[in-house]
Amino acid sequence: MAAAAKLMDFDRALELFEPVLGFEVHVELNTNTKMFSDAPNPANEAYHAAEPNTLIAPVDLGLPGSLPVVNETAIRSSISLGLALGCSIAESSRFARKNYFYPDLGKNYQISQYDEPIAFEGSVEVELEDGTIVQIPIERAHMEEDAGKLTHMGGATGRIQGAEYSLVDYNRAGVPLVEIVTKTIFDTEHRAPEVAKAYVATIRDIVRSLGISEARLERGNLRCDANVSLRPRGQEKLGTRTETKNVNSMRSVERAVRYEIQRQAQILADGGTITQETRHWHEDTGTTSPGRPKSDADDYRYFPEPDLLPVEPAAQLIEDLRAELPELPVARRRRLMAEWGFTDLEFQDVRNGGLLDVVEETIAAGATPAAARKWWTGELTRLANAQEKDVVELVSPANVAALQQLVDAGTLTDKLARQVLEGVIAGEGTPQEVVDGRGLAVVSDDGALIAAIDEALAAQPDVLAKIKDGKVQAAGAVIGAVMKAMKGQADAARVRELVLERAAQ
Repeated sequence: MAAAAKLMDFDRALELFEPVLGFEVHVELNTNTKMFSDAPNPANEAYHAAEPNTLIAPVDLGLPGSLPVVNETAIRSSISLGLALGCSIAESSRFARKNYFYPDLGKNYQISQYDEPIAFEGSVEVELEDGTIVQIPIERAHMEEDAGKLTHMGGATGRIQGAEYSLVDYNRAGVPLVEIVTKTIFDTEHRAPEVAKAYVATIRDIVRSLGISEARLERGNLRCDANVSLRPRGQEKLGTRTETKNVNSMRSVERAVRYEIQRQAQILADGGTITQETRHWHEDTGTTSPGRPKSDADDYRYFPEPDLLPVEPAAQLIEDLRAELPELPVARRRRLMAEWGFTDLEFQDVRNGGLLDVVEETIAAGATPAAARKWWTGELTRLANAQEKDVVELVSPANVAALQQLVDAGTLTDKLARQVLEGVIAGEGTPQEVVDGRGLAVVSDDGALIAAIDEALAAQPDVLAKIKDGKVQAAGAVIGAVMKAMKGQADAARVRELVLERAAQ
């Protein structure tokens, strides 16, 4: 076990060095078939349920005589993503062979794009938590195929070091990818880790809004390689970078960038040098460890793929796809915040909880913005945490809106509404069906309320006299007794009116 790296205090590191960032984000496309074959490319659940080496075709295994055919839907999705990133779309782009030997590539090369990507020269707006907008320059977005998956057996770490043997599953080989490569990112300073997290979140939101990927980091649909280097203050020459591979959550992207800044700063301050290498992120310890020396493009011996023609999308196709682009995430958030009238803090509660979509759908179904936010960030989030579930799995926006409409109509109090919500989540039906089934509607019948009031006054004969003497707050004791007797189903406002009417007689 390697000794833990020495880390410099983060603020001190930023006093001495300027962080320089770059990101490579791989997006798995949700096409029905793979990038260059007719092998199925199912959604997450079906993919993970499949037996190893069953979602394959001869092309994916690199069998002799098999030839690749480009997936048209993948090309359309790649163009849409490029446009959403503000990129120019190449009139002609082509595939290349990226040569290296590794067991997860049956062909011994990967079909990718090198000097002729389908999309290039873009920029994307990234919004930080306090509303600050950062422009991230995009160098390129290119198409390629994914590799297979290795499982290392034996050993204590699950990694190749110390393993007794490795198993290869080619189900993922050939899955369509778009790799988004940023230009060098300067001037992030102490917010570098936050920028990293926000950038990956923005890419996730964009591809989800386009409907081209499930974009779940924990499932590998979206993978981020974070490049970090430091240069001493006042120096023009860039430092040596490291590339932390395949970090699988937003929080981990942020933590990995912060860790690398602190680790590299300490090495440089001690007079050491940074090795250009890939590094592995360890979620359990919050550290990175060395992978392999980082190869440059020349090491891959790129050359044009001889079995595929150049991709030359028609100008009309590009314009049609541009016209179909959805509202981009940053613009959408600005619009919704203005429409809903939320404060910055209220909106951040919704956004940070991943609740924008369900709150919007709840409002569209008839709830007010304030009510939708209250339910989703309050009671529903509490119940989801208690059940260790994703909050959006508990109940539909339509049912939340219907529940609030019963409250607005006076059919339910907030307390009763929470009971109804539990019934909806338990599968007892719609809010109205739960109200009917459990008999939870507010009692507003004056006859029943007067009977309960008279009983409460009989038990507290001095209350009526106090109210007549002007001590109106004494009515609270009667209201409380009535609510208890009617198991919370009385209309408290109406009970108060009737008590005061009694006192006035």
